[in-house]
Amino acid sequence: MSDPARFLNAFAQALAAMALYRDSHPARERSVDVAYQQILDLQAETPHPFFTFLGDEVVFGQQPLRELKAWDWGKRLAQAGVQRLQFEDHVSRDDFEGFLEEVLARLTLSAISSEARQMRRSSIRFGAVGLKGEAETAPEPMPTATIAFSLGDEIDTVRWLQREVQAKGAVPLAEAEAVVRSLAVAMHSGRQIMMPLLQLKEFDQYTTTHSMNVAVLSMALAEFLSLSATDVRSFGIAGLLHDIGKVKIPIEVLTKPGRLTDAERALMNEHPAAGARLLLDAEADLDLAVVVAYEHHIMINGGGYPALHYARDCHHASKLVHVCDVYDALRTRRPYREAWSLEKTLGYLQERSGLEFDPELCGAFVRMMRQWEPQVATIQDPLAPAAPQSQPA
Repeated sequence: MSDPARFLNAFAQALAAMALYRDSHPARERSVDVAYQQILDLQAETPHPFFTFLGDEVVFGQQPLRELKAWDWGKRLAQAGVQRLQFEDHVSRDDFEGFLEEVLARLTLSAISSEARQMRRSSIRFGAVGLKGEAETAPEPMPTATIAFSLGDEIDTVRWLQREVQAKGAVPLAEAEAVVRSLAVAMHSGRQIMMPLLQLKEFDQYTTTHSMNVAVLSMALAEFLSLSATDVRSFGIAGLLHDIGKVKIPIEVLTKPGRLTDAERALMNEHPAAGARLLLDAEADLDLAVVVAYEHHIMINGGGYPALHYARDCHHASKLVHVCDVYDALRTRRPYREAWSLEKTLGYLQERSGLEFDPELCGAFVRMMRQWEPQVATIQDPLAPAAPQSQPA
């Protein structure tokens, strides 16, 4: 088997291992190392290896790889928007693994965006293949390996996930993990961390938008606190699923512009316990998400809901998600009020530090938002119609 074919098979095995094993698992690390060594070996003979995936054909440069004819991974990569793949100059191990993460995210999500934006310099490039005669103009450069900042695929997947939970009571963990993985890639597509936060357009999409924003903020704060990569992802999953219990609440209650009745408030206050039950019933390792779903509205002074029968401390992840949850809720326009400004929101968090919020986590969140404010990317929801008024800066 030729070197290009050996590399592509190692590349596919690395993607498969990454889908099965968590970060830092020995089997995952070994598979990435093998594929990385293969690309280095290939570059020793061909400095800028170039692959094209067209139907049943896999082409290396101008040479079809006949041993890979009808290679299943070629079709899957092409469907994910990776029809051509080029390695330029020296590829670092970190760049290579990051690229694998993005390809895996694209393969896992149900719908793939056809556009990508060049967000940073990269030694790995991919894109779609144009047809000859399609245009007389010079072809655009291939985009670097980075998720587009529309997040349309991720939004669509979260909405589908919520419908599945609502209809079947099942939590599709693989799709939730794919969304978090894709958000993590988007956050690290530049030289500095980026926080892609969605801007609400329609009130009935609040739960979707809010869940994704809390996932991003939770991962950002976990990174700001120098937690491990595994913890960052786990906190992201917990943030994404923290409000999953709201799928059981009627939309007219969730979007009610006026004050809730006592009965409606009682129904709303049931969503933490309802969410925890849904996640407990899932056949997956969601212990942290269960705890966060149940505890994310409990204050450190014992207030909030559900009411505790005895005084106890909540999980570190619950307290972290609680701060992120309240921040995004206040920064978002709701039927009964306008969105708060950044300064007003951070001021509220500081006022409630030590009462509602853990002082250490609250202080870290405020420092993070002041330090990383230039890295907040406000993104319009591409799947919702425009609203007459947008969130203030």
